[in-house]
Amino acid sequence: MAIDPLRIIWTYFIVTAFGAVPTFAQMDISGQWAPVMDEDRDERVGGPELGEYMGMPINDASRARAELWDSSIQSLPEWQCRPHGVDYITRGPSRPFITPEIDPVTRNLVAYHFEWLRSVDRPIYMDGRPHPGANEPHVWAGFSTGSWVGDVLRIHTTHIKEDYIRRNGLPRSDRAEVVEYLIRNDDVMTWTTITYDPVYLEEPLIRTGEFRWTENQQVPPYPCTVVTEVDRAPGAVPHYFPGENPYVLEAAGVYALPLEATRGGAETMYPEFKQRIRELMPER
Repeated sequence: MAIDPLRIIWTYFIVTAFGAVPTFAQMDISGQWAPVMDEDRDERVGGPELGEYMGMPINDASRARAELWDSSIQSLPEWQCRPHGVDYITRGPSRPFITPEIDPVTRNLVAYHFEWLRSVDRPIYMDGRPHPGANEPHVWAGFSTGSWVGDVLRIHTTHIKEDYIRRNGLPRSDRAEVVEYLIRNDDVMTWTTITYDPVYLEEPLIRTGEFRWTENQQVPPYPCTVVTEVDRAPGAVPHYFPGENPYVLEAAGVYALPLEATRGGAETMYPEFKQRIRELMPER
């Protein structure tokens, strides 16, 4: 059978035009987003009470360290402009601004850049580069790579500085790794964050939040301006010694729950723990 050159040309054109879809054509997540704060509003704004660890899969080491927490540490100059961690900031009131970085020659997507109110620039590399070695520096933004799973953007982050998973002292170690999934439906994006921490978590911590595409936002300059809020001795670091924090027991009273229920742990994440609460409640 004779070979039709025109058919070969058209076949090559179709495969080239439609088969080699660039990475950034999967789903456009760029733009300005505002948090939909219908979920965990207290977590996003004022922060939870000291000693309130319900539903958090923490271990004894995490609990012991959290009980030393004094929230006035955030008034220290070196804490006032401290960035939120990559696995916490999606639960705050801050608004993300996502911009793509495109290679000017190949037109391929190199990275997405995430900016928040309380954050440094966080690049999500989409060009297939590997993560750094184990001895490379850890930074606030960590090192993030992204890949598409259908229309879902999967982000894997390593090399993160130590930080907290809640603003009541629950710590997260620098050995943690974070996996995120971003799913966009029209102008709403669901952002799932999974934290794996072999030091302070019994099980992975899974949190979700929603963001709505919002035009005409402005992300203020960063870092912020430091002010003197508390008059304290130079070098003093707010803290409590073990067993001396008078506030860690208050959450049980606020929510009228047994103390054991507020102490956290993997079992408190599951519906079956409700029966345990009933067993601990005094008869009325």
